[in-house]
Amino acid sequence: MTTTTKTTKAAAETDTKLPPNPFMHEILDLVAKQKTNAKKVEILKEHENDALKSLLIWNFDESIISVLPPGEVPFKANENPLGTDHSSLRREFKHFYNFVKGGNDSLPTIRRETIFIQILEGLYPNEAEILCLVKDKRLTDKYKISLDVVKEAYPDITWGGRS
Repeated sequence: MTTTTKTTKAAAETDTKLPPNPFMHEILDLVAKQKTNAKKVEILKEHENDALKSLLIWNFDESIISVLPPGEVPFKANENPLGTDHSSLRREFKHFYNFVKGGNDSLPTIRRETIFIQILEGLYPNEAEILCLVKDKRLTDKYKISLDVVKEAYPDITWGGRS
């Protein structure tokens, strides 16, 4: 492979532009494709939003304890095409507090699990997968992103002391 080919290939990988208000899976896919941590940080900064930060905090902050059962979640995936009849993690992140210790501890377990499943069934399947991974702190199983990258991208996040 020539230097020009390598440069063109690298530019194609790193200069991909996302649509306005991209889905979380689009942002995380783009971050994961980057070769350098600096580029990952740049993309996270460019696409900063409360839903993304909430997902990353839930996943990486060890003081956040999920009160949902670990493992696979039994739900029916929303099979509608992307962009039609789906909710989004941008819209649903305001409900995340129901699923962590100290968020809404008075919520009955069956109601909590029902709300979680309803949210998953309204999301595009890739978005639902992210939420399932995050609840078990396993986002890095699918996406190449580290706590250090998140800390560099979002220095305003205070880590620990949440539960």
